[in-house]
Amino acid sequence: MRITLALAAILCAVPALAQEQPPATPDAALVPQTETPQPPSAQSVHPATPPVDPGFAHPPADTYEEGDVIAAAEGAFGKGAEGAAKLIEKAFKDLGRPNGYIVGREASGAFFIGLRYGSGTLYSKVEGEQPVHWTGPSVGFDVGGDGDRVFTLIYHLDDTNDLFRRYPAAEGKAYLIGGFTATYNQRDNVILVPIKLGVGWRLGVNAGWVNYTRSSRLLPF
Repeated sequence: MRITLALAAILCAVPALAQEQPPATPDAALVPQTETPQPPSAQSVHPATPPVDPGFAHPPADTYEEGDVIAAAEGAFGKGAEGAAKLIEKAFKDLGRPNGYIVGREASGAFFIGLRYGSGTLYSKVEGEQPVHWTGPSVGFDVGGDGDRVFTLIYHLDDTNDLFRRYPAAEGKAYLIGGFTATYNQRDNVILVPIKLGVGWRLGVNAGWVNYTRSSRLLPF
């Protein structure tokens, strides 16, 4: 009888103990962790790339544009000088943009031995405007005389003093009563491209030099 009562008391106490037991705390390792977003550090922030200055793609400012040169040539030869414009376009294609040019006139004559005298104005992106003169002899199978309007492109003239010296010149002419001609003359790094519109009678081929000076002179040598 006593054993039965003891068992009954134990069975009644078990549910009460189960109700008083606190709920089990879940294992922290089994709970998924949510990361809190952090602001980017100063080292991870990359500034935007600055835009490229389009000025770097432009040709140098100390050279002449093709349109300005053609306009100056039209002032020397007259409006509609298509032959001069085509020769200028060819020079730009071959040599690029000049940094100087000469506008002037020239008179020459030859009977196998020739002489030339010219004068004009030098326009330089480096040192502005100044007068210029030139003379020169020539030798060859060349007969006749002509007067030329001259428009000379100048390349790589960083110092105008480099212009005033002798330049080798070779010309082949075969025109009557005018016509445009162009030659390329070079000494060291300086290149001259005289473009001429001649009026007169000249036939032949000659070679010689052209001596550029600051003042006029009688002797062409």
